[in-house]
Amino acid sequence: MIDVLVVDDDFMVASIHQAYVDRVDSFRVVGTANTGEQTIKAVGELRPDLVLLDLHLPDMFGLDVIPRLRADGHDCDFMVISASREADAVRRSVRQGVVNYLLKPFDFDDLHPRLLQYATRRNSLLTAVVRGQADVDRALTGGHSPVLSVTLPKGLSVETSKLIERTLCDADGTLSATECAARTGVSRVSARRYLEYFHDTGRAELSLRYGAVGRPERRYGWLA
Repeated sequence: MIDVLVVDDDFMVASIHQAYVDRVDSFRVVGTANTGEQTIKAVGELRPDLVLLDLHLPDMFGLDVIPRLRADGHDCDFMVISASREADAVRRSVRQGVVNYLLKPFDFDDLHPRLLQYATRRNSLLTAVVRGQADVDRALTGGHSPVLSVTLPKGLSVETSKLIERTLCDADGTLSATECAARTGVSRVSARRYLEYFHDTGRAELSLRYGAVGRPERRYGWLA
């Protein structure tokens, strides 16, 4: 099991994130914290493997927790979960070795693959036998070759990508996958794939609209 500490200044949000983590096999939440000092104390007592770290805590900036814990000898990993879009926060996170950076708001479908990716990489590091550079590369990339792709993901076409892009650019506000599908003539599932691709590559922003019942509606707006 991978033990997780959930950190968020809002205890209700922390409980939602805890529920997300507990849905993933091999992960379990061992505690929550709402301030930087609570986080430092909880890590010392609970010894989590992974900390889901909010940045805007009431007593300190979240990233300032990391060097204090490192100085105390803790080697847990950190995944930032924050609404902060400042480039400096992202740069500092990278320099401090965070394993991922997930922007709020997000839902289970956003967190789930990142947790699985972390588990794969962690297992790769724990079981790595280094015989040469290829083994080092596999350990650093979670078992995958470090190849950069400059093409669309498999199953996505350039033509439809441009159509979805134009539709988002022309929209007055945000669109759901259903609304985008109706305007473009593609299926809702296909529209959702392109919208998620634009979000993952930083060209579209995601917001969640909560209704009275059911899952929140995912809405997308063009950024680039």
